[in-house]
Amino acid sequence: MKLYNSVGPNPHVVRMFMKEKGIELPLVEIDLMGGENRREPYLTINPAGQLPALELDDGSILTEITAICEYLDEKFPGASLIGITPEERAEARRWTRRVDLNVAEPLTNGFRFSLGLPMFESRVHCIPQAAEDLKTIAQEQLTWIDGLIEGRTFLAGEKLTLADILLFCFLAFGTLVGQPLNPENRNIAAWYERMSQRPSAAA
Repeated sequence: MKLYNSVGPNPHVVRMFMKEKGIELPLVEIDLMGGENRREPYLTINPAGQLPALELDDGSILTEITAICEYLDEKFPGASLIGITPEERAEARRWTRRVDLNVAEPLTNGFRFSLGLPMFESRVHCIPQAAEDLKTIAQEQLTWIDGLIEGRTFLAGEKLTLADILLFCFLAFGTLVGQPLNPENRNIAAWYERMSQRPSAAA
């Protein structure tokens, strides 16, 4: 197996997940900034032109970070970051879905349509007039999540899950692109500080 890797929050999610699981795979670096992901031969690997992508031992390609992480969770030994019981898996997946739709998507598009516009306007359909509203949506949803995690160590309870890794990587990205944490969201701020201290955060 090998992972096609690049800069950006999506590959960071998979690398951090792998680090938490103790998984080491060869990395093939793709120049996202230079648009290598939008040209052949990478488009043969992933026609969507997105990163990361996981090449399996049989040569087949797995894309989409949730699918990649769930595959790795099942394929390798060690504590599950998805959950052992049906109830644990349902809770982890619910939180992963919440983070993906409510925070990661608007935060990322808020960047693409504003600071990232020079790079993305020739690659994807951009809506510059929506940028500030998307950023606001992400912040509003973070405030909502802040209330939900009162008294919790992690998003889904007392165990680290993929949802925590997903949110951390996208918030770390947000701090680099003009969408910092709101200090009034004290629960998320404390959670973020705890997550940032994990050795996997630097993966």
